[in-house]
Amino acid sequence: MRGRSQAPQRSVSCAATAPPRLRLAPPPPPAMSLRFSANVSWLFPELRALPARLEAAAAAGFGAAEAAWPAGCPAEELRAAAERAGVRIVLLNTPPGDQEAGEMGLAAVPGRQAAFRQGLATAVQYAKAVGCPRIHLMAGRVPLGTDRAAVAGEMETTFIENLRYAAGLLAQEDMIGLVEPINNRITDPRYYLNTPQQGKADISPQSLLEGRRRDLFHCQIMDGNLTSPIPSLGHIQIAQVPGRHEPDSPGELNFPYIFELLESLGYTGYVGCEYAPKGDTMEGLGWLRTYWESRGLQHGGTNKAAE
Repeated sequence: MRGRSQAPQRSVSCAATAPPRLRLAPPPPPAMSLRFSANVSWLFPELRALPARLEAAAAAGFGAAEAAWPAGCPAEELRAAAERAGVRIVLLNTPPGDQEAGEMGLAAVPGRQAAFRQGLATAVQYAKAVGCPRIHLMAGRVPLGTDRAAVAGEMETTFIENLRYAAGLLAQEDMIGLVEPINNRITDPRYYLNTPQQGKADISPQSLLEGRRRDLFHCQIMDGNLTSPIPSLGHIQIAQVPGRHEPDSPGELNFPYIFELLESLGYTGYVGCEYAPKGDTMEGLGWLRTYWESRGLQHGGTNKAAE
């Protein structure tokens, strides 16, 4: 945020018996900086275990982390690792379902309502154990052997019913449920929820969910128009298009502009780093260090003036 310009000085009569009082312009308010979270399901692939990735995220300056469904890592172990590292877990996914059968979420899959509710209950208990306030309700894929158009109505009905159920359960736990469109041009051709417009229509007002999750990688591929209203979003994720690598890698998106836009719109949620590092994760975080330096912040986003 730029400092305020001082008002032009007024002329003072030499006949004045007392010197004028000098009025100083107030200091500019501190610039609002974005909060970044490390998606440890994507970042630090050079480390195998999630606890080790949390420690690496903390060393890189992240104060928050997120993950897909952390299969194989007990909640107590992840919480202990997060506490040791001083990192807060801010987002988890619901379980994907039967991945061997090709499932990737269940919220919109007809005939899998009971499995979705069971998975949601498991996700809620896990999130409570690690202190995570947000859960991504994965919509799932169009079933194999079916035509998307033929099952669209049934999937929409299933999705809305499951979101209503989830909204009630999450409200009791003081948690936030999020949905995310995933592009079907590059990433997942069969994913049900694939455009921002579809996500907006499905969650409001029928389900009463509190927010949407927008991955700018998927939105750029499917829709563009990334400057649509942002403050209502519950979570944002970033990756360069089309390679899905670091924000400063060659691609379609101008992330310095996007960061300034988010700041100007007053976005206060987290910006999740969900990308595939081109090499060593730590070496590829130069874009984040540059962001902090350009805002006058120290490593980790700490305000220098506050210390």
